[in-house]
Amino acid sequence: MPSPIPQPFLTLVSVLRSGELPLVNYLNYLESCFQEKEPVIEAFIPEENRFERLRREAESLLVKYPHPINRPPLFGVPVGIKDIFHVDGFPTQAGSQLPLEVLKGRQAHAVAVLREAGAFIIGKTVTTEFAYFAPGPTRNPHNPAHTPGGSSSGSAAAVAAGLTPIALGTQTIGSINRPAAFCGVVGYKPSYDRISRAGVIPLSPSLDHIGLFSADIPGADLVASLLCPDWQIVVTTEKPVLGIPDGPYLEHASEEGLAHFRETCGRLSEAGYSIKSVPTMADFEQIRARHQLILTAEVAQVHAEWYDRYHDLYHAHTAGLIEKGHRVSVGDLTDALAERRQLRNTFTAQMDSHGIDVWIAPAAPGPAPKGLGSTGDPIMNLPWTQSGLPAVNLPSGKAASGLPLGLQVIGRWYEDEKLLDWTADLEIVLQKG
Repeated sequence: MPSPIPQPFLTLVSVLRSGELPLVNYLNYLESCFQEKEPVIEAFIPEENRFERLRREAESLLVKYPHPINRPPLFGVPVGIKDIFHVDGFPTQAGSQLPLEVLKGRQAHAVAVLREAGAFIIGKTVTTEFAYFAPGPTRNPHNPAHTPGGSSSGSAAAVAAGLTPIALGTQTIGSINRPAAFCGVVGYKPSYDRISRAGVIPLSPSLDHIGLFSADIPGADLVASLLCPDWQIVVTTEKPVLGIPDGPYLEHASEEGLAHFRETCGRLSEAGYSIKSVPTMADFEQIRARHQLILTAEVAQVHAEWYDRYHDLYHAHTAGLIEKGHRVSVGDLTDALAERRQLRNTFTAQMDSHGIDVWIAPAAPGPAPKGLGSTGDPIMNLPWTQSGLPAVNLPSGKAASGLPLGLQVIGRWYEDEKLLDWTADLEIVLQKG
């Protein structure tokens, strides 16, 4: 293995742009990482001659930007792309058995932005089938006997294994924040529609979010500033007031997960953070049922034509969801979508009345479950996805098994900039623990 590469994302960006770390040296390092780790983890869709392609792209990038002062912000930075994003030069499989020609589409807007910023597409990352629950082969880098989570399985595992510093993913229930927690990396799910969904195969258009995985918050913040239109630089001067969503929602965390969350709250309190426990989501079971109704109805709409032609090629998990969605009425879906918007208003009103800046909660019920037959329960992410509020997973420690645990931090509607600024300080506190 070559010498270690700078780990803080902004340091990596700086040395690549300046040429202090030559691109060819970095690619050699990444290739050795792939040879060592990828056969076990299987985070990426297989690609013949991956690094030959990347070296050609590096040569082109150096010809295009010979002078460091003119290099774009992500010059030479590799990015993994979840395989429901269309990427020029790559097929889209979406974790499915459907014919590739059926799934073709125009390159995703988010991918185009990253390429324009100088990023390399290191490859497509493994996803569950159509970003639902049917798992792929990816394993958790911390223990290959455990799931990495899903549906953005490959993206989370790739960042955790050091195969790429950044990867794109999506979340419809808990497909960014949960695998980020299971794999011990930062996961950023923006406010709904803050990052364009154009060029991404949908699962449920009213619930789908485009987001990303990063080794640290500064990396997530830089990439978010490129992907989110009208991004504003925000520098906060006071610690945020943290709110615990007390009630039936928290009861879905495991005993170990809840104990770790309480211990994390204690560490934050000792670091000077004000924490308030606020009763909320007394109707959590209705919130959960509403999410499932929206999801099933919209999945059936999205896949109507494909499923009619290729239903035998769908995994039983996905096929069952589509069949169930056919039975949802237009009126019930319309009502559920209206109630979804009201949920966001309710959270905001509670934050206002109790003087809360962000909510905090476990990012998953507990550590990653053993086995690859399931990607784990996304229940802890569901209300924040449904409401469309921005949410970040921060690695917060380890379970007794040594597997990562995460803290979910949820901000106000379209105040992603402030959320990421606050989580930068929270990240430092949690790393000290």
